[in-house]
Amino acid sequence: MPDMPELTNREPDGTPERPDPDRARAALARKWAYLLSGVVVLPLTSHDLGQELRGLLDALCAALLAEPPTRAAEEVGERLAALGYLGEAGLRCTTEVLGKGLLALPEFQPVERFAARVLVGMGALTTGYLAADRRALLAQQEHMHLTLLKAVRDAKWHLKESEARFAEVSTLSANGIMIVGLDGRLIQANAAIGEILDYSPAELTGTSLYDLVHPDSAASLREGVLALLDGKRDRIRQSQSLLRKDGEVARISLTASVLPGADNRPSHLVAVVEDGTELMLLQGELRRQALHDVLTGLPNRQFFGTHLESVLRRVDPAYGITLFQLDIDAFGLVCHSLGRRAGERLLVHVAQQLRAVLADETAMVARFDGDEFGVVLENSATTPAVETIVAAINRELAGPFYVDGVGLSAVASVGVVHRPSGDLDPAELLRAADAALRRAKNGRRGQWELFHPDQDARDRRAAALAVGMPGAFEQGEISVRYRPVVHLADGTVAGVEALLRWDRPDADPVPHDACLDLAERTGLTLPLGEWLLRVAGGQVQWWRQRGFDVPLAVGITAYQAADADLVSRVVRVLGDTGLLPNQVVLGVPVRALAVPEAAENLTVLHDMGIGTALDDFDFGPDAMAAVEDLPVCCVRVASRVVRRQATTGGAVVGALLPIVLGAGATVIVDGVATDTEAAWWRAAGASTATGEHFGSACPPGDILARFASD
Repeated sequence: MPDMPELTNREPDGTPERPDPDRARAALARKWAYLLSGVVVLPLTSHDLGQELRGLLDALCAALLAEPPTRAAEEVGERLAALGYLGEAGLRCTTEVLGKGLLALPEFQPVERFAARVLVGMGALTTGYLAADRRALLAQQEHMHLTLLKAVRDAKWHLKESEARFAEVSTLSANGIMIVGLDGRLIQANAAIGEILDYSPAELTGTSLYDLVHPDSAASLREGVLALLDGKRDRIRQSQSLLRKDGEVARISLTASVLPGADNRPSHLVAVVEDGTELMLLQGELRRQALHDVLTGLPNRQFFGTHLESVLRRVDPAYGITLFQLDIDAFGLVCHSLGRRAGERLLVHVAQQLRAVLADETAMVARFDGDEFGVVLENSATTPAVETIVAAINRELAGPFYVDGVGLSAVASVGVVHRPSGDLDPAELLRAADAALRRAKNGRRGQWELFHPDQDARDRRAAALAVGMPGAFEQGEISVRYRPVVHLADGTVAGVEALLRWDRPDADPVPHDACLDLAERTGLTLPLGEWLLRVAGGQVQWWRQRGFDVPLAVGITAYQAADADLVSRVVRVLGDTGLLPNQVVLGVPVRALAVPEAAENLTVLHDMGIGTALDDFDFGPDAMAAVEDLPVCCVRVASRVVRRQATTGGAVVGALLPIVLGAGATVIVDGVATDTEAAWWRAAGASTATGEHFGSACPPGDILARFASD
């Protein structure tokens, strides 16, 4: 492997320059502000919150470095509580961020010296926060107590005034109000009850309440009134039928309660009547709104699920059903460019087109969430094929739809569950349709995917494996293996490549590439990648102390390559392990360089003296451009190119390889399996290679034996 230049930023004694404490604090404060604003709402702008938290962080760091740190740390907690109501979520976020972040700051290194102090400081901060929060709560309770006392006093002062206004209120009320004596006769009635029953208030006065109630419901009203008078109930509410003057029935809702006298015994009853006609209409509208999307008027997910359940009970077994889940591919682009209003009009247009396409079928169209729609189709002998329906949907959506003079075209990605088995419930069917939709959208647009149980089972096994990986990492099931990188000229070891391996109990081990793919799914890539570099760097140092000085090659993923903290992670590992920059070659996938941050990281790493390589090099246009435009010391030919060369002769590769060499990059070949392949690449100008022909990944002890044999 090629020699690497030394690290440019160095202290006079040759050791790497320590990270800037101020920048480290600023980064931790930004992370704290970002995560905190995601779980709580504070009356501060993002900038002001960042400034406040930076000040708190500075004060906390000063407290932790003081003797003793507890009171000063408590004051920081009190200042944190003063920012606003953080609650349990905000306090948890703060302790998680600071608990980990403080020990990564330069001034708290080494960790072993400051871990206990940081722990005590975090406890003191929490104590200060809780104490301040408790004081604020007690102050609020005292204020509420005084407010209640004032309310009681005001109520007594204005009792006479309230009584005087009762008549006016009852007169203006839209609800019927009746004052009823203990004998059941009306003492007073307002105009609203008169309008409901077509009587004047004077005609109702003296009338028995039970004479106004339909005979079929009079008994339930008598029972309710007796319960009120006996003190068994404070209030009754009944749906009743009152008799109008013309003999028709008025559907009403009646609420009655007792008016106590001076001796606190019942003196009268007050009954409030709401016209049930409008109430029933309102309830019906509320039920409709609860089951329909307000924007499009389509059924919502809840209604769709209930309908799907009923469809499954009555489905024709000869034809079954077809379930579609659609996602509008350009919706986010429309909202971002033309605004939310344009996006809403697009959703209404899509809803109309879906209903039009399926107008001749027995189907329900629903809007789920955002730009997702669902369709359940009850198949018949005349139902078109799935591909015909999907094509018709996209054909109708593709027609120009104008919003503010801009012609829009909507294309849908579709997941389809066609004629599912009868043992699937609605929730499982919807999950299956969503899984098919996710596969249809995987790097594509305007496509549709049919749900396949076997493929879904594989996907779910892979997902289960992915979600179990963090736990396996904590349990120590993931280890680092080492594969030799050899000189093609003489077969001696030129370096080692660090690879991951997951040894699962009672299952086959998971190799390096699969581990990276699983880590990408769960967000474990960044900590796992840093751990890989740290472990491998320590191992290389151990070998070096025993006289075996070999470079270390570590490949990073596209996600790692674009990480804003990649350079600081690498610097931290170098400082912790004592590994020199010229002992490391970091490989970046060619496809990752399309992201500007990845190309910038690669350039900075090269300037630091770290070897930079282009991994997965396939001699395509992007790869050839990258080797000429970016500061790379070597390229790593993809194993698929090696396999293709073995079957086709490699004329194209043979023509392009001199261009790579002419750009100053050395060539590493990945996946060499035979001596013939090794000879071809050696003759073509490649310098080093890996692959089963030279040895597979193995524990560090086996590599040590290989060093000794060389």
